[in-house]
Amino acid sequence: MKTYRKFLAAVAMLAAVQTGQAEQWSLDSCVNYAVAHNINILQQQLKIKEGEQSVTEAKDKFLPSLDASASQSFNFGRALQQDNTYADRNTSNFGWNVGLSLPLFQGMSEYRNLKVAKANLLQYVLENEAAKDNVALNVISQYLQVLYAKEVAVAARSQAEYSAFEVERQKALIEAGKVAEATLYDLESVAAQDRLQVVTADNDVQTSLVNLANLLQLKTVEGFDIVALGEAEPPIPGPDQVYSEALATNNTLQAARQSVNVAKENISLAKSGYLPTLSFSAGTGSSYYKVSGFEGEGFGPQMRHNLSTYLGFSLRIPIFDGFNTRNSIRRAKLQKANAELAYDQRNLDLYKEIQLAYYQAVGARERYVTSGETLEKTRLSFDSTRERFNLGRATQADYEQAKNNLFKTEISRIQSRYEYLMRQKILMFYANPRNI
Repeated sequence: MKTYRKFLAAVAMLAAVQTGQAEQWSLDSCVNYAVAHNINILQQQLKIKEGEQSVTEAKDKFLPSLDASASQSFNFGRALQQDNTYADRNTSNFGWNVGLSLPLFQGMSEYRNLKVAKANLLQYVLENEAAKDNVALNVISQYLQVLYAKEVAVAARSQAEYSAFEVERQKALIEAGKVAEATLYDLESVAAQDRLQVVTADNDVQTSLVNLANLLQLKTVEGFDIVALGEAEPPIPGPDQVYSEALATNNTLQAARQSVNVAKENISLAKSGYLPTLSFSAGTGSSYYKVSGFEGEGFGPQMRHNLSTYLGFSLRIPIFDGFNTRNSIRRAKLQKANAELAYDQRNLDLYKEIQLAYYQAVGARERYVTSGETLEKTRLSFDSTRERFNLGRATQADYEQAKNNLFKTEISRIQSRYEYLMRQKILMFYANPRNI
């Protein structure tokens, strides 16, 4: 037993040294880093910028347009004269114009287009938050997977330590001439299998860390490690309470609700086709005309004499547009009905997910509590069998059966614990995404 304790102390020291060499990440830091570097979220943020640009463009459509133009033309050859005869004359003409156009009333289309752009922008923002929530949930799940794999590795290492100690004890007995050497072979075979089990468990830990590092968009997993969660048995909130809070905080549900608002604004925009439009225009311009062979006014005098200014209003009343407006309204209404169905479906899915997570959490917690009692009894049974095996009152098969039962019970307890933690985290996250 003294040798066994020294072996455990050496393993614990080695684990501590290895842990000290790795960078420790908490759950909060993992979630925050993943949200800040996830490519899908970065793409969603570009979509928000596009939405902001659409709002700016919709506002700019209320502004007037101002244009300036100039032209120069030349005519060579025969041309009609004032006396209604043709003669060879070369002519040139220069003109310029400045025009202003101001929309006074566009059938509410510009105003409603601005409302649609703002509604789309809000939906992009909510979809971005929903994408962050999905990333956070994936990180939480993988974080707990790493912790689960670590505890399984600890349990596997404990089994290997038991086997290694028994091999050393058996060798000592053989050297003392108390048992036959043949009894050592079976123990060494079991010890080799347990060592293989440790290698597999360690590889599972490394694989889980790699998967978590990929979620965080880390370039390498070298030196990356996480810390354990502090709370052992957190409380489980009720499903109705979680659902009530999720109605106001769940970003996926709010994004689905906002899509209904966008569809409503599109219906109003389509109805603008029935309304008349009124615009104002104004401008000024002048021209210069020259005929070869004739002396006329100079450039400056002609520019002054030919100067003209105009003002005007244009009214357009839609009478029949080939049912384009009617069809646009119908299409917008269909989109609204589809958005409402998508929102109702998301609402039902959310409630189902919350209920499922709650009952899974409760079941896992009960299994975790029960497995704690079972593990205590199984450990006592193993200790008793191990003592009888050391005294020669139990066979090796009895010892291995007791050891395997202990290992299975430990794994079962670890599984139930992390399922319980996972479901509880999901419920807390549904209630409020800030609850990690």
